[in-house]
Amino acid sequence: MRHCGAMSGHHMDPEEFRAHGHALVDWIAGYLERVEDLPVRSRVAPGAVADRLPASPPEQGEPFADMLRDVDDIVVPGLTHWQSPSFFGYFPANSSGPSVLGELLSAGLGVQGMLWSTSPAATELEMRVLDWLRQLLDLPDRFGWDGAGGAVIADSASSANLCALLAARHRAGGADPSLVVYASEHTHSSVEKAVRIAGLAADQLRLVPADAEHAMRPDQLDRLVREDQAAGRRPCMVAATVGTTSSMAVDPVPVIGQLCSRTGIWLHVDAAMAGAAAVCPELRWIHEGLQRADSYCVDAHKWLFTNFDCTAFFVADRDALTGALSVQPEYLRNAASDAGEVVDYRDWQIPLGRRFRALKLWFVLRHYGAAGLRHHIREHVALAGELADRIRRDDRFELVSSVLNLVCFRHRAGDATSAAILEQLNASGAIFLTHTRLDGRYVLRLSVGQTRTERRHVELAWRLLSAAADAMVADNRER
Repeated sequence: MRHCGAMSGHHMDPEEFRAHGHALVDWIAGYLERVEDLPVRSRVAPGAVADRLPASPPEQGEPFADMLRDVDDIVVPGLTHWQSPSFFGYFPANSSGPSVLGELLSAGLGVQGMLWSTSPAATELEMRVLDWLRQLLDLPDRFGWDGAGGAVIADSASSANLCALLAARHRAGGADPSLVVYASEHTHSSVEKAVRIAGLAADQLRLVPADAEHAMRPDQLDRLVREDQAAGRRPCMVAATVGTTSSMAVDPVPVIGQLCSRTGIWLHVDAAMAGAAAVCPELRWIHEGLQRADSYCVDAHKWLFTNFDCTAFFVADRDALTGALSVQPEYLRNAASDAGEVVDYRDWQIPLGRRFRALKLWFVLRHYGAAGLRHHIREHVALAGELADRIRRDDRFELVSSVLNLVCFRHRAGDATSAAILEQLNASGAIFLTHTRLDGRYVLRLSVGQTRTERRHVELAWRLLSAAADAMVADNRER
């Protein structure tokens, strides 16, 4: 029986929602069909979007059709299109049909899954889906629910890194100015931010020198740990990276893990981007030594086609994590929690509230299956390898590194030419790349990992790179 009368007035009734929802899904499908033809990087000037928006909110409600029109006219021109198959910058923030539908369902259900009791399905589905992911990536059993471990969906690897540090600090006895954290000089900046948020001083973070492959040097880590111990400081956590942002370097986790086990230091492994590759058995070398890790994270929203935000965070000792984060106000007490029979995910993260993120990951894993995920990741790795081979054979460019789906290279004429090529390519709108600095040199990065990227898109990137390089040489000659 319909109750539209009770919902009349300002609310959108079910029939209106159905009509507008169909229109919006059609718009999204159309966007994904045409996104390849849009300039990848937004061309608007600073303030251009804001200038087209009213300075004050509307007094009366507006038709949904007007909102959708303004999305086309105002919002889309101000976007850098992360879902373009020619988006090769940073690392991807991927989406896919099943993921979008899962996100829509989550929004429609409107679940606040802070406690098991606030929606048992939200908690238990998340627990099971994360164990599916653990199996797909062949992660150690110690991260499973059968023992002391477990997993949670965080918003990002930044939050996972912070929670790992808080758990490590808790196990070490709490906040203390003598605690020390270690990370490679190429570790993601979120580790430094986590140190700040956790209340540690800047001098409590040690950046460990990297080797020629830009991976952490375990001998230098060992030296720093010994020096700190001799000075009365207490090593707390080592953040190892499997797939650094700059170059996809893989820190030597087996050796680092041995050192951490010997000294009792918490080992956190950040595999935000690269970890997804382990769905392919032949790429599981990236996880060697992981059996000694205390925590681990991987972003499903990067290379597992699940829209942002969705980071899988695994721990070997869930009590250390919940011990660091659990607070028990009376208004959240309930029989199931008090009996210790359930998992309350509010104790696994910084905020109290949480969305039903597991739905979109569940939809993605069921839609693609293990075989589908392996197919696309293998294709991306192969396409990156082919591009690296072309660069290696080309006397205009120098291949700096090629690991999994990330290719790093530079023009042999130097930093200025490399930077000019990047700006020319991105200004064209046809493709989008980003840069980094390795060994003090300006380096271009091309990441092959967007959901819809195919061989023709990588071949187009190479043709544009070649043309830009030739144009630079010709321009320099004229000067």
